[in-house]
Amino acid sequence: MSQVEGQDDLTRKQRREQARAQRKALEEAQAAKSAQRKRLIQLGGAIGVVVVIIAIILLATGGGGSKPAVAPKSPAANQATTEVTSLLQGIPQSADTLGKASAPVTLQYFGDLECPVCREFTLGALPTLINKYVRAGKLKIEYRSLETATREPETFRTQQIAALAAGKQNLMWHYVELFYHEQGEESSGYVTESYLQGLASQVPGLNLSSWSSARNDPAFATQVTTDAQAANQAGFNGTPSFLIGKTGGSTQKLEYSSLTDPSSFEAAIEKQLKA
Repeated sequence: MSQVEGQDDLTRKQRREQARAQRKALEEAQAAKSAQRKRLIQLGGAIGVVVVIIAIILLATGGGGSKPAVAPKSPAANQATTEVTSLLQGIPQSADTLGKASAPVTLQYFGDLECPVCREFTLGALPTLINKYVRAGKLKIEYRSLETATREPETFRTQQIAALAAGKQNLMWHYVELFYHEQGEESSGYVTESYLQGLASQVPGLNLSSWSSARNDPAFATQVTTDAQAANQAGFNGTPSFLIGKTGGSTQKLEYSSLTDPSSFEAAIEKQLKA
């Protein structure tokens, strides 16, 4: 391995560790608040004590926050397909881009498909942005790959390429959104070939044979690498991260205050529209 490749590898590892550290800090803060509530309940008597004990057991066994990936063809998968289809219906897609090519503002969204924080954005602020700006032809969103949450680099490449391959049929955003809706527990190893195939089978209109062939296109592996380089140049070490700017012009970091409340994204988009 060359020195540059070693440095790139180290950077990816550092990014993953930094992202995990941030999520761990958030989880610990939430756990501290939960513990305080439990102590108050404990004062209420025996019932409160039982509740606290049950909660501690659940957390110790991983039952407090773990969730399996959604199984294909299950009611939850069918519901996710309905929600994603409704959200994206009638909006043009081209490769990794959602929205009209003529949209005056471009948002570049750097994400890891296994990132639970990206999932917060997908289920929180993103639908409002799509309905208010993308559907209206004012904004287009370009999806970029940045490894932060996925533990194995090879798994990361495989899952991101699976999404990019759907983009060859202009259905990448269906695949990406379904992945986030049906995401499993981070680092649980849920991303298998069966899982990726199951997502593809849910994308309306996706030709599975063509999709499978497209996954072998070396251009997609190159794109994943190029996206990571662009993220490094922008100084990003976590996901989701965003660049925004006039279409065809320079971009700048979008600093958001919440991933569930779209207000900070709306303010940034409006600023670009008025510029």
